[in-house]
Amino acid sequence: MSMTQHQDETPSGERLTPEAPDGRSRRRPREDEPGFFEQLVTFLRPRVPPSLREELVEALVGGGGEATGFSPGERLMLTNILKLHGLRVEDVMVSRTEIDAVTITATLAELMARFEETGRSRMPVYGEGLDDPLGMVHIRDMMGHITRAALCFGHDKAIEGAPVRSTLDLARVDLDQTISELGLLRQVLFVPPSMHAAELMSRMQASHIQMALVIDEYGGTDGLVSLEDILEIVVGDIEDEHDDEEVLVTHAGDGVYYADARADLEDISKIVGADFDVSRFEEEAETIGGLVVHAHGGLPEVGAVIEAVPGFEIEVLEADPRRVKRLRIVRFPEGAAPELAQ
Repeated sequence: MSMTQHQDETPSGERLTPEAPDGRSRRRPREDEPGFFEQLVTFLRPRVPPSLREELVEALVGGGGEATGFSPGERLMLTNILKLHGLRVEDVMVSRTEIDAVTITATLAELMARFEETGRSRMPVYGEGLDDPLGMVHIRDMMGHITRAALCFGHDKAIEGAPVRSTLDLARVDLDQTISELGLLRQVLFVPPSMHAAELMSRMQASHIQMALVIDEYGGTDGLVSLEDILEIVVGDIEDEHDDEEVLVTHAGDGVYYADARADLEDISKIVGADFDVSRFEEEAETIGGLVVHAHGGLPEVGAVIEAVPGFEIEVLEADPRRVKRLRIVRFPEGAAPELAQ
């Protein structure tokens, strides 16, 4: 998922279940078999090596991963946790040009339309411009105001002794009130781009403020970071029940396919065909984006072409400083595929 400004709840860890969200079966652990987090705690208990972090890195990038009992998905999450340690706010923020915001003078009607247009659940509020940030407004506060303003009480006069009942009369809501008049502003954090992402996450959790504006040395707004953006580095895209189901792989004809980097390798193989053989990457990646990053040896730039699957080339169409987003898969004409180094 691209960066969003919603989602108040922090995802919590869950034990392995017999079926994953994508419908694929998962091995059910035995009653006496430790779960993922129990394995992690056991693995990180003090032992001889002085640096547990170095030991974990060695286990994940070397041959120790299988010995720990971690699945490829669990190993990927642990790798992402270690990667988070080296990331700064500027590496995870949404750039200034991509910020959805609203002016303090916007009316309630305009605010409702803005939420509908963007699909956000919270947005920054500014005065003269983005370099004059005033706070943020949450859709929950807006809906709470509308409910309170529309609430009225009465009873059915035709029935003697009928109880008082509450109803909503939306005609009572003044849609011309501005955000300033409504008093809906919440605080946001202001942080420098050089702050460590992990430090910002701790600060968000401590302050219960889940949106931060990134301010440069001159006081200008560089970007925006939500708690969800940081969490997605570790667990991948977070979707809620309001997110529309996306089509991650499409066939454009003539052996050309377009894929979201989040698309599962098994799903792509089913659509592209059995000749899209990704078996050599099954221990390193679960998504086409992960395959590309692994095969390239790092995060590729837009326009990079990766020839990791025999008979195909994969071109990076869209990426940002922290992840690949969209790819084009092209099948070589028969007999034209170059040989790949083993």
